[in-house]
Amino acid sequence: MSPMVTNKLPFLDENQVRAVLSYEELIPAMRQALMDFSAGRVQQPVRAIIPVSSYGGWFGIMPAVYGKVMGAKMVTFYPGNTELQKHTHMAMIQLFRSDTGEPLASMDGRLITEMRTAAVSAVAIDHLAHPRAKVLGILGSGVQARSHFRALAGIRSFAEVRVWSRTQDHAQQFAAEIGARVTTAEEAVSDADVVLALTSSPQPILCGRWLRPDAMVCAIGAATPDRRELDEEAMRGTVVVESREAAMREAGDIVLAHAQVSAEIGELLNGARLDRGDRPVVFKSVGIAVEDIAAAKLVYDKFTA
Repeated sequence: MSPMVTNKLPFLDENQVRAVLSYEELIPAMRQALMDFSAGRVQQPVRAIIPVSSYGGWFGIMPAVYGKVMGAKMVTFYPGNTELQKHTHMAMIQLFRSDTGEPLASMDGRLITEMRTAAVSAVAIDHLAHPRAKVLGILGSGVQARSHFRALAGIRSFAEVRVWSRTQDHAQQFAAEIGARVTTAEEAVSDADVVLALTSSPQPILCGRWLRPDAMVCAIGAATPDRRELDEEAMRGTVVVESREAAMREAGDIVLAHAQVSAEIGELLNGARLDRGDRPVVFKSVGIAVEDIAAAKLVYDKFTA
């Protein structure tokens, strides 16, 4: 499948992105991008966000310069879209050459956002979770729950998977798809080695008292400073982020709990040690631009090879 190329700038739609983007290549690309970011090899400001208050959403702009390419993702977040049976996140990415500034391609960014988010979590789990982790708890049953399950399949094998969702029917459907067991939120988290928090809830749905001391949590769903999925006790765990600057400004789980950030995941991948003590590790992800640009480059390279 080739992009729609005329004498105009190539545009790659979601189906074309889906045809070439795989977790097998995306996970290592995200690992390298996070390492490069924390090593100072990426130029990237914190995402600029414009609230669209009259419609209950926001519009974000995420630029980055990364090696031979640079670009920007324009992304929207409309939590109310769930009721309309539409995606809550939608996006477009524009890619440029770094050396000349020439535009290379435009592409749909919704699937890239979905997949790179799960791939980053896979990188974090691979590095931070116990090597013999066997029990996975999933809070949520939407797009990210499915993409995370697919991404993790390439790095870990879980003997037991538990699912909770605020909508029982959705939980049952998702659990049936992946061979999991539907439980309460507490049952999904208690004694789990790895927990994924993947909801759009503005209020905590995960209590720290449920977590075992050596658990690893990926907190993904709350990506604005006024929303949180984890309570304050959970956020007293050892907190790891993609970007300190972005997390301290954008992550409600951190901002509202006044949590301390121990490290960036890229620092740990580059060899820094993490003193976790007798506490769970919480990887709080908000998504950063270099992830999108690195993923977009993978897609573009496939079409121009």
